[in-house]
Amino acid sequence: MASLFSFCICIPLLYTVYYVFTNIFSSKLKNLPPSPLPLPLIGHLHLLKKPIHRTLSKLSEQYGPVYLIWFGFWPVVVVSSPSAVEECLVKNDAILANRPSLMIGKCLGSNFTSLPWIPYGDLWRNVRRILSLELLSNLSLQNLAGIRSDEAKLLIQRLMNDQGQVVDMKVAFFELSLNNMMRMMAGKRYYGDSVEDVKEVKRFREIQVETFELSGKSNVEDIFPFMRWTGVAKGLEKSMMELHTKRDEFMQSLIDEHKVRMENERDESNSNSEDKRKTMVEVLLSLQENDPENYRDEIIKGLMLAMLFGATDTSTLEWGLSLLMNHPEIMKKVQAEIDEKVGHDRLVDESDLNNLPYFQSIIIETLRMYPSAPLLVPHLASKDCTIGGYNIPAGTTLFINAWGIQNNPNIWEDPETFKPERFEGFKVARKEFKMMPFGSGRRGCPGEGLAMRVVGSILGSLVQCFDWETGGGEKKVDMTEEIGISLQKAQPLKVKCHPRPPILNFLSKIGSGNN
Repeated sequence: MASLFSFCICIPLLYTVYYVFTNIFSSKLKNLPPSPLPLPLIGHLHLLKKPIHRTLSKLSEQYGPVYLIWFGFWPVVVVSSPSAVEECLVKNDAILANRPSLMIGKCLGSNFTSLPWIPYGDLWRNVRRILSLELLSNLSLQNLAGIRSDEAKLLIQRLMNDQGQVVDMKVAFFELSLNNMMRMMAGKRYYGDSVEDVKEVKRFREIQVETFELSGKSNVEDIFPFMRWTGVAKGLEKSMMELHTKRDEFMQSLIDEHKVRMENERDESNSNSEDKRKTMVEVLLSLQENDPENYRDEIIKGLMLAMLFGATDTSTLEWGLSLLMNHPEIMKKVQAEIDEKVGHDRLVDESDLNNLPYFQSIIIETLRMYPSAPLLVPHLASKDCTIGGYNIPAGTTLFINAWGIQNNPNIWEDPETFKPERFEGFKVARKEFKMMPFGSGRRGCPGEGLAMRVVGSILGSLVQCFDWETGGGEKKVDMTEEIGISLQKAQPLKVKCHPRPPILNFLSKIGSGNN
């Protein structure tokens, strides 16, 4: 009660502080981007209706492709044109390579040492190098392709056993993705029938649920720094720090377990055989022996957490299947392509994707319409710079409205229509910054190659094996959007599937576990 009273009597003081702060910012550099008239204290928060990426796109129609808004005390420049994005990610790439210091980066990003939140510098370069060269290179991904193929087969087997029943595909995709990632990282499954340590499984699942819940919560102190003294966000910060401790301890236990096993296997005759498939943790621990500083446990845990966090987003699979269900003529066309190029005696494999151009166009069109991160991950200006002819002061946060660009009718013909045929020139569109579902520049997503492999093989197998209908008998899948950690469907995709006759013989073997 006392805190509330203190806060209320300080409103005039806070208004004065806000007025002085925003005026100092505005006078620091002239020729700032255009901006709507802000309200005291809250800035432009009252304008930010959900879904925010659509609201920001509407504001760009009024204020142009580069404009300034205030999230409370937090200045944000929104960029919504390919030419302005090119300025950001080519001309000013190094200046805009930092991230804003948010509570989630501090608490769940291991005090800004997990890749998405690491400040641009030597640590970031080292972690990015490890990911690109050791974990997510083409060779590394190929070495672990068998795991992803096995998980795809297990999903098809599960759907065969549940055919005709309502299946929540959001849950199915989430479990598949986490099994994929944890098997590649540590050689363990945590969902499905073939799990081992029940106590460890329960602990892992609880951590994932809690991570998903807390990651989607906004922190008022990020927007209003002066509120830290009120303790208004202490509960959220405490919950995040407790979760960080749980995650850190869990990952450390996996690392310690691998160290013991590797030590026990060191003298075995087959321990160094070239065909032995190593988990990602084993690869990193092997490198740690020769370079302990750059591969210390803290860096390994940060890498594991970053990759696991990325694995929780399965929205592209859900959007892709939903779009195909709502466009049966496109579904039939891609099924015909897969039947012709892959056949009926095996599942679509990652190696097939280059031979399925129409199917690839479907994936790209899905990413255009529903990018996982519609505003990408925010950037932070470390120095003064210019974008679109406007001055951008150091300390300004940058939002790149990827959704706005990828759904702009001035850039794309009939952008609200699902039209895979438009992507014969995908590489050109990407080069011109018309398409950037995984970001671009120095902070572009290093997991793009893995994501495209997983989406391609899983969605391809689902289309190849089954015909689909909505779980409740609706004619169309509800495509309402919801923003959480990523661009999600407001209503999870619940469906019924039926085996396709051409591949039924093969599916019967999978369903019985004989293949």
